[in-house]
Amino acid sequence: MSLGRFLVRRTLQGLLVVWGVITVVFFLRLLSPGDPVTFIAPLDASPELKERIAEDLGLNEPIYVQYVEYLGGLLQGDMGYSYQRGLSARSVIWARVPATVELAVAASVVAMVLSIPLGVVAATRRHGPADYGATLFSLVGISTPNFWLGIMLILVMSVQFDLFPTSQRQVGFLESWAHLVRVDFGDPSISFPLRVGSFADSLLTWLQHITLPAITLGTYFTALITRLTRSGMLDELGKEYVTAARAKGLPETLVRYRHALRNTLIPIITVLGLQLGTLIGGAVITEEVFAWPGLGSLLIDAINARDWPLIQASLIVIGVSFVVINIAVDAVYGYLNPQVGYE
Repeated sequence: MSLGRFLVRRTLQGLLVVWGVITVVFFLRLLSPGDPVTFIAPLDASPELKERIAEDLGLNEPIYVQYVEYLGGLLQGDMGYSYQRGLSARSVIWARVPATVELAVAASVVAMVLSIPLGVVAATRRHGPADYGATLFSLVGISTPNFWLGIMLILVMSVQFDLFPTSQRQVGFLESWAHLVRVDFGDPSISFPLRVGSFADSLLTWLQHITLPAITLGTYFTALITRLTRSGMLDELGKEYVTAARAKGLPETLVRYRHALRNTLIPIITVLGLQLGTLIGGAVITEEVFAWPGLGSLLIDAINARDWPLIQASLIVIGVSFVVINIAVDAVYGYLNPQVGYE
């Protein structure tokens, strides 16, 4: 099966999954306690006012009519209106998504940069001090709660040594790059970068604010990938093709990283994709500890306020991110290992 046909088939399957997510999220409102009208209306609201609010929200319609209208609105890009914030749910969501994506990607980068070399070193020096050290690091990382690690990092790195800010996100990654503008002289061939100093300052500010949250969120991921890389490398290094490569006189570094590690990357990519989706939707604790203005903290605020349009929009975005990431991971399989194919 070609890559194009595979992507079309997986996209259709993904659409069915997204439809299932939308349906489940929609009907969760009926099972949850509390009435959205009660949270929106003033405490002294009359029954007539509550009825008008319910009519405005469409809650007085039969449930199947509400469901069809909701699906129709989603197809047109309408995720509902947040009466708690006085804004459309879509605008609120898209304002928070960049912060969560930045945090998830930064945590993944931290995890991959640390875990793969640790796993390779542990596998190639089996039963040595490096192996025991990497194993101990993995156990500690998996066993450490994120909220405790985040608080400890704030107390030590921010309060004690004043190396990093304690919370918030002063500037986003894309906003820092926006400082690199160009002067227009009327001639497209003549342009010079402007405000490079502002760009460097903004990028440094972004790095300072995201370092501690990324380490906090990526620690468990780092420990998991380290153990996975070690076990995969041990399995690959014992296979016949590695013995044959060594018998041909290939350098040990080439055997380890060009052959053994590449075959080990397939399960690593699987876990990376699944964990990236988990990081996007599950960074609630880290975002709360560091007051990070992302999707996780927004979802908690929406749940506390019974802001159902915002809750539904948040969960749908998280579900869609899982589907998109899984499709991308499946597509990468064929590149890393052509024997897998797109079946």
